[in-house]
Amino acid sequence: MRRAIALTALLLATSAATAQNSTPQPLPFDNRIPVAKDIAYPGTMTVKVDATDVQQAIYRVKQVIPVADAGSMVLMMPAWLPGKHAARGEIEKLAGLKISANGKPVAWTRDTVDVWAFHLDVPAGAKQLDIEFQFLGATDKDQGRVSIASTMLNLQFEQVSLYPAGYFTRRIPVSATVTYPQGWTAVSGLPATKQGESYIYETTDYETLIDSPVFAGKHYREFKLSDRVDLNVFADEPEELDAKPEQIEAHKKLVEQSVKLFGAQHYDRYEFLLSISDEMGGIGLEHHRSSENGVGPGYFTKWSEGPGSRNLLPHEFVHSWNGKFRRGADAWTPDFRTPMRDSMLWVYEGQTQFWGYVLQARSGIVSKQDTLDMLANIAASLDNRPAREWRPLVDTTNDPIISARRPKGWVSWQRSEDYYNEGLLIWLEADAKLRELSGGKKSMDDFARAFFGMRDGDWGVLTYDLAEVVATLNTIQPYDWAGFLKARVYDVAPKAPLAGFTANGYRLIYTDEPTAAFKNAEKRASRADFSYSLGLAVGKGGAIGSVTWDSPAFNAGLDLGDTIVAVAGREYSDDRLKAAIVEAKASKAPIKLMIKSGTRYRETTIDYTGGLRYPRLEKIGTGEGGLDRLLQAR
Repeated sequence: MRRAIALTALLLATSAATAQNSTPQPLPFDNRIPVAKDIAYPGTMTVKVDATDVQQAIYRVKQVIPVADAGSMVLMMPAWLPGKHAARGEIEKLAGLKISANGKPVAWTRDTVDVWAFHLDVPAGAKQLDIEFQFLGATDKDQGRVSIASTMLNLQFEQVSLYPAGYFTRRIPVSATVTYPQGWTAVSGLPATKQGESYIYETTDYETLIDSPVFAGKHYREFKLSDRVDLNVFADEPEELDAKPEQIEAHKKLVEQSVKLFGAQHYDRYEFLLSISDEMGGIGLEHHRSSENGVGPGYFTKWSEGPGSRNLLPHEFVHSWNGKFRRGADAWTPDFRTPMRDSMLWVYEGQTQFWGYVLQARSGIVSKQDTLDMLANIAASLDNRPAREWRPLVDTTNDPIISARRPKGWVSWQRSEDYYNEGLLIWLEADAKLRELSGGKKSMDDFARAFFGMRDGDWGVLTYDLAEVVATLNTIQPYDWAGFLKARVYDVAPKAPLAGFTANGYRLIYTDEPTAAFKNAEKRASRADFSYSLGLAVGKGGAIGSVTWDSPAFNAGLDLGDTIVAVAGREYSDDRLKAAIVEAKASKAPIKLMIKSGTRYRETTIDYTGGLRYPRLEKIGTGEGGLDRLLQAR
């Protein structure tokens, strides 16, 4: 009774104190940015860029925007960029913004909610706005991707232009001119006329301009892959351009095999833009008539050492059909302010990933065996990801917005854009199911031609939704495709969908020897990968790069950021840890480690005696299986 009286008194005292606190009401949100309308903008914008200051990585911009009326106006820097699936416009790098009309300054105010928007009042009698600003490129990786280097640059027109709000961007005409360093060559999907060191780009609409990035550089070589497709290679050093005939032949076959697969081509011309550099940051970004591809040194010169990053070009090329021409209806937007909804990325990226691996094998850019081994790595990674117990695949399509590819501490328990590789596995299983139900007469090749192979030369956007995906599958082979996709995409599934292997002639197994592709991946990442034994991967100097949730390493208390200093009392090395794993399998004794966490050291043991485990695919039965046929050149 006394306790109840005391509690009542406390609650009354708390209520009295709360009643004396201030209680504000929210300010209404004043959205003064006009909604995009499908009407023509009255006039053609001009953009002039001085891109010669590669030492300090500064683009200097002068832009003219014609205006028809006085009054309020909003200028936008592109924010929501196709292919990036999120608001990734580099607004933080825009500096020195000055706007004038009739030779007099025009004041601007940044929107407090949409920070890519600038409000201003057009003065009476003004016919145009004169705009100046600089784009301050990253000079170090901690500022973002380095896109301007000493011998090459990657100019994206969203970095160097603004546009008027209130219009579909496809209805805003624009003409761009860029001046590059002396002696450099520049290439874009947008045609240009060269005058001195300046390139005058064909007048187009603003949507197309943003979809037409530029690679420019000192060391350049062009390879013709077909009558409509070119490979444009830029490198830090000229020797990196020394491609052998058989290497270029494989790229020609990539184009040939892609056209055979899809039927139509959704470009008038297509430019592969490829940089081979350790100065300019890597990239893989799709466009209708080009793709941005950035890899490290050795793309041609170290070809024989393994597949490296050669999956990149097949993936980005497929996007010309899947992602650019065909696009999820909720991802298409009329301007670069409207948020994209990414719910269909398991088709946009997942099926592109699927066809990228298929076409790398069909073309010979990557061997069939390396492709099989790479697929084994993907399957093992997703099958050993406990997060699938609570997070369905479709929810990972929100990751570009949630995390923008920032590092995660526990990827195996969080998931991270799994729609790429698990999407691949789902479409591989769909291929197996089509073959099974049709008696081997139908496959995903039939889906590709039906879904992507219409309107040759059309490089617009044809949207789709889940219902159309299901309907297309049903026209090829009747089945409960809606239920098939629901179970794998929208429902929680404790194990990865691996039936695309087992029903197509292979199964995932683990052995104590890594495949060549696994070794190549370790070398490229500068790490030793023990994910399928101890449940961790180790980088340079013993730094732990990942720990699998609920693995032996996890249960020993290890985490990302720890460093392994010693193994069984001796200084850490990858080989020493491998030897300890092998020894533990025989002795059944735990593995002893010395761990450094910040400035503190501790001893720990990992209770694991299963030996080394590396994934690979094992052939089931004899003869040619569905996966063998899928990877064969047409």
